[in-house]
Amino acid sequence: MAKSETGAGLRPPFLTRFLQSLARPEPKSKSSSARLVALSRALMSERGEVSGARLAADVVEAYELLSPEAREKFFDVLAGEFAVNAELVDRAADAYRADRSAANLIQLQAATEASRQELFRRINMGAGGTAALVGMRRHILQTLTEHPDRIGLDSDLLHLFKSWFNRGFLVLRRIDWRTSALVLERLIQYEAVHQIHGWTDLHRRLEADRRCYAYFHPALPDEPLIFIEVALTRGLSAQVQPLLDPDSPVLDARTADTAVFYSITNCQEGLRGVSFGNFLIKQVVEDLGNELAKVKTFATLSPIPGFVQWLRASMNIDRSAAAALPQDEIIRLSAVYLLRAKKGKMPADPVARFHLANGARLERLNWMGDTSAAGMERALGLTANYVYRLPDVERNHEAYARDFRVVASPALERLAKRSHDAEGFTRSSDR
Repeated sequence: MAKSETGAGLRPPFLTRFLQSLARPEPKSKSSSARLVALSRALMSERGEVSGARLAADVVEAYELLSPEAREKFFDVLAGEFAVNAELVDRAADAYRADRSAANLIQLQAATEASRQELFRRINMGAGGTAALVGMRRHILQTLTEHPDRIGLDSDLLHLFKSWFNRGFLVLRRIDWRTSALVLERLIQYEAVHQIHGWTDLHRRLEADRRCYAYFHPALPDEPLIFIEVALTRGLSAQVQPLLDPDSPVLDARTADTAVFYSITNCQEGLRGVSFGNFLIKQVVEDLGNELAKVKTFATLSPIPGFVQWLRASMNIDRSAAAALPQDEIIRLSAVYLLRAKKGKMPADPVARFHLANGARLERLNWMGDTSAAGMERALGLTANYVYRLPDVERNHEAYARDFRVVASPALERLAKRSHDAEGFTRSSDR
């Protein structure tokens, strides 16, 4: 279990039996990279679908049995032997330059695709193939700095995942206390914004005035890809701690007028770069609107993870000096950060980029909105409300997509303009 739990009495009664049933015996022997490469070559030469699926399952099993050293050797082979054939690319490019026909273009496109892409497609046919490939990319991303030659592997897998995990294949499921124990365990394990402190905490987050939704893929039925946690409230929440309090009173959801999205977690590191959040938020807004007629406001209670780092760099001060600034000055500078600071052409703050790209409006800043250790460390306790108004979402999205415009409330616009040195802050953050 990912985290300890003192309130074990709230544990779903079937959990222990269920998790014990999942226990697998230790493998009797390790696999060698040479054996896995041989299986991969055989899979590439196989033509029958049934025999190919069996061979793909053998590849998956052999990969899972690799030692860390053998795994590195296997990735080296993928980066070399299964890379693009440069000679084929040159010949196809020459043919296309000589005759720009559709047939030659198709040949050129085929030549520029690494043979490992077809290997990955075939591995995906085997039992457990999708999960194994997602795990492969997770490891590649973790080792990319030490092995920059694997950037092609990363690019090939990401290219395939964007097709395999597009919106048409995803299934939205509401998570509640009756959901399988394995999925509930995953929520505790994966939560990245506000840690779930065991089963008592999770139980409160799934009460009648809370909602939790997740996207799943048919090939990974017990693995949430992304999940969102929602609090049904009266009025727009400014502080996250009351929402996280496991002893807080349960509100009658029928009286709520606001849905507050207080946590969104991407669960699979191997799917980094595959967009799920924008579809998830829009579908949840629609579902909640259909379920609860009184809920008219849909907003986030979001962290501002890059604020302190930007503030220190912009003002050339340490964290203690930043925290000692007057409250109104901190709030004013946070408005400058969210509306003016850039990473290239985009807003510097990653959470801002996410919600603005989805069509939200930056509505309000909240002093001491998150007093957790992480909230104080990253943003001096500040949080932000981003509001999703369905009539404005598409227009806001287009403004961001076209010009990277930060759509914000008039109050925040005025607050950011009060800084006489806003341009200096903007330049210093663009690094």
